[in-house]
Amino acid sequence: MTAATAAPEAPAPTGPVTGGNALAGTRTLIRFALRRDRVRLPVWVLALFLGTLATANSFRTLYGGPEDRANAVRTMDSPAGLAMSGPRHYLDDYGFGSMLSHQMLGFTAVLVGLMSVLVVTRHTRAEEETGRAELVRSTVVGRHAHLAAALSVAALANLALALLLALGLAGLGLEGVDTAGSLLYGFAHAAVGLVFAAVAAVTAQITAHTRGASGTALAVIGLAYVLRAAGDSGRTDALSWLSPIGWAQRSYPYVDDRWWPLLLCLVLAVALAAAGFALSARRDVGAGLRPEKLGRPTASDALTTSSGFALRLHRGTLAGFGAGLFLMGVMYGSILGDAEEMLKDIDQVQEALERIGGAGVAESFASMVMVVLAVVAAVYVVMATLRPRSEETAGRAEPLLATGLSRTRWVGGHLAVALGGGTVVLLLAGLGFGVSGAASTGDGGLFPELVGAALVYAPALWVTVGVAVVLFGWFPRASAAAWAVPVYAFVVGYLGQILRFPDWMNNLSPFGHVPRLPAADLDWTPLLLLTLVAAGLVWLGLAGFRRRDLETK
Repeated sequence: MTAATAAPEAPAPTGPVTGGNALAGTRTLIRFALRRDRVRLPVWVLALFLGTLATANSFRTLYGGPEDRANAVRTMDSPAGLAMSGPRHYLDDYGFGSMLSHQMLGFTAVLVGLMSVLVVTRHTRAEEETGRAELVRSTVVGRHAHLAAALSVAALANLALALLLALGLAGLGLEGVDTAGSLLYGFAHAAVGLVFAAVAAVTAQITAHTRGASGTALAVIGLAYVLRAAGDSGRTDALSWLSPIGWAQRSYPYVDDRWWPLLLCLVLAVALAAAGFALSARRDVGAGLRPEKLGRPTASDALTTSSGFALRLHRGTLAGFGAGLFLMGVMYGSILGDAEEMLKDIDQVQEALERIGGAGVAESFASMVMVVLAVVAAVYVVMATLRPRSEETAGRAEPLLATGLSRTRWVGGHLAVALGGGTVVLLLAGLGFGVSGAASTGDGGLFPELVGAALVYAPALWVTVGVAVVLFGWFPRASAAAWAVPVYAFVVGYLGQILRFPDWMNNLSPFGHVPRLPAADLDWTPLLLLTLVAAGLVWLGLAGFRRRDLETK
């Protein structure tokens, strides 16, 4: 008896794909990333698009006549004005188009860079940090698929923004805003966004932590902006040519319509992206190229307390916002002495300053600027207050709470850092504004007034913390709604003063009840009420967190 035995077929490979298939699965990951960001990305793109359109449309009334635009040229033609806007060449023919590029392109490019960085780190380093990337790559997914998908999604978002800006601005019908210039204006933003997306592709390989990768990339954005500002405000623009933001501005939309500076952005983006792919092959999944620092043989006594441990987690973000707000204060304070000359011919701004009141234009302008600084500080406190949510969803909170650490003490540590840290960054903003403002005006008495004008917003920040902790405690999946507080405060508290929003809209914001120092007198009653409201909200939020289950992804 004989029998034929067929040789068994070799099983299909199930491990990670290497070699020529390093990009396998990229298309699927792109679709998955777009699905995850189906709300986040449209909000980013539409906010940038509508903000640009609203600003461009406001030029009709702000600078309606040639005399108004000539006054704007005289206002901007100073080192401080050029540092906050862009190259002097735009001032040669200051129509609506060149005005838009001069005043908005550099500022919006920073926001586009921020969007691009967050997209790339969210879909690369964050996936590795949570362990999801390792699970996905155990299937038929190439080594470079995650990074390729993240860069593709960032590129799609930037392309969508570029096309919206081109179509929207061309359709406004503003004098001097033509189709060719609008197309260049839109793609200048996309070019900058691609550069910083590629920067994030590199920083995501260096560190094993999402916050470190994002923070390093954001520091690069800040450096690019500083180089651009230093070059534009000085006698030589050599420093500006070291910045991709400076390259985009030197494409001169609506003036010269030069496309070749954007090629520099594309070349740099391609080089950085290639470096990111090359570096990703030199490390393990979940690890970074920079080795983790060895800890001390014994832990600090501060780490045994909930607030000390929370401060350790928050110290990088706190230091970054503190330094950034101090520099913002210095920058705004440097133009305080020229505020009256800069704003005297802008009717809408003058009307807004008159509604605020005050002894002079400098004091009224300072009170308007302080709203911006307070809103930036509010961004920090929202991030700090929602940090427990990210700890919870990542699964790091559950082991801590399984010990003798209570829920109230755990969240309370983070809240203490948010409340105290928010006050500290306000103080730093006030110090920068006060020192620089007193120097630019020659009035040393302004220093304590400006520091006090910053600190008076602390109760409004505490209310912002309270709103965030209530959402975290009772409606954790809706925690992101806390971002509505700083966004709304900026829209109604700053833009609303210029566009004359009704008072009831400003009263819906905690920042609307803060005395507008130094233009107004100090009134303790609303500050005490805001403090009581903040205390009540914090208590309510903690009560909700004690009553609900932990959620992990």
